Amino acid sequence: MNIGDASSRSGVSAKMIRYYEQIGLIPPARRTASGYRDYAEADIHMLRFIARARDLGFPVAEITDLLDLWCDTGRRSADVKALAQARVRDLRQKIAHLQEMAETLEDLARSCAGNDRPECPILRNLEAATSPAPDDCGHHARNRTHPKERITS
Repeated sequence: MNIGDASSRSGVSAKMIRYYEQIGLIPPARRTASGYRDYAEADIHMLRFIARARDLGFPVAEITDLLDLWCDTGRRSADVKALAQARVRDLRQKIAHLQEMAETLEDLARSCAGNDRPECPILRNLEAATSPAPDDCGHHARNRTHPKERITS
């Protein structure tokens, strides 16, 4: 089947299939006499495996390890479990970080009057985390229109 068929059957975009082939995550597809990629059912199965691993948050490097373990009939399930547990730890850390970010933004938004005055604790907080503003800081404002002034077409 061609790359479009492989894409629709696996749920992986044609662009990602080409990328996975380019980085060596999947082997190069067989080619027809006219040079088109030709995928077999086993390729679709591998692409679905990759898509599911991506859905569970595994980065490409770890998917390579998972594919190696999947193809190794002598693998130890303990090795697979260790990868899964490490991914869970990473996800929980990211969740905690995202929760902290949301809480900080909620606190900042609560402290902002949201009126027509220029004083803004949100911007003040962002500024406090940076070095002094550069002399040409105003160039950003000169190149943009205020959201209320933008014309939509």
